[in-house]
Amino acid sequence: MSLQEKYTLYNGVEIPKLGLGTWFISDDDAAQAVKDAVKIGYRHVDSAQAYQNERGVGKGVRESGLDREDIFVTTKLAAEVKSYDEAVASIDESLEKMGLEYIDLMIIHSPQPWAEFGSEDRYEEGNLEAWKALEEAYEAGKLKAIGLSNFKKEDVQNILENGSVKPMVNQVLAHISNTPFDLIEFCEENDILVEAYSPIGHGELLKADDLEEMAKKYDVSVPQLCIRYCLQLDLLPLPKTANPEHMKDNAGVDFEISDEDMNTLKNRAPLEDYGEASKFPVFAEG
Repeated sequence: MSLQEKYTLYNGVEIPKLGLGTWFISDDDAAQAVKDAVKIGYRHVDSAQAYQNERGVGKGVRESGLDREDIFVTTKLAAEVKSYDEAVASIDESLEKMGLEYIDLMIIHSPQPWAEFGSEDRYEEGNLEAWKALEEAYEAGKLKAIGLSNFKKEDVQNILENGSVKPMVNQVLAHISNTPFDLIEFCEENDILVEAYSPIGHGELLKADDLEEMAKKYDVSVPQLCIRYCLQLDLLPLPKTANPEHMKDNAGVDFEISDEDMNTLKNRAPLEDYGEASKFPVFAEG
């Protein structure tokens, strides 16, 4: 597996199979992180309005030494944006902050505002308004692909049934011990690529003795085992780090996990405690 390998979205856009996540990387540090990643061979960077580092990520892309079309850039519409006008303004604001003529992929960060994540209100109308703005930006060429994040089956269904452009991706929490197989299957049936954020369980899987043992068998690190697991499920992992050594390690996934071991990993007991990260809605629900 090389960093240049790609999946093809249903609209023909190619997306590198491994991306650099930038959550928790500050705006000041983001440009250097992107440049370091590009030097190592990464061609896919994932940001978000909520990360407050779009300016830095865009700067890193522009100063990477590569042509713009050689780097796949993702950002996310803030979870709180649930009206058409706000979404239109937010899309243009991201383009301006990043200093880019287009964004490769823009996705709705969550079907619900973070303060209400996991509540009964699924914000169907608000999501359709935000989606309409993304559709128009896509048709105008400002965005090369559009998608979703943290959307459950019912939320995806709402977009499929009422939108005019089908989502290209759904980015969700997916890792060993917490893999939403039903959701993944549903997305795949609808030609929606599933991206896996926090593929190492926000670092909690590093503490697992059984994973350490299995990783040794393949002569790899636990992060490499976790990332390879996602790739073998045809997911697109987005490990996040600003550390060049970790970036290199995360990309060293040119090995194959046996069917038997994959089965063991698929059936591993759920991870119920994300440590300090448990305060974040996505992990609290997980």
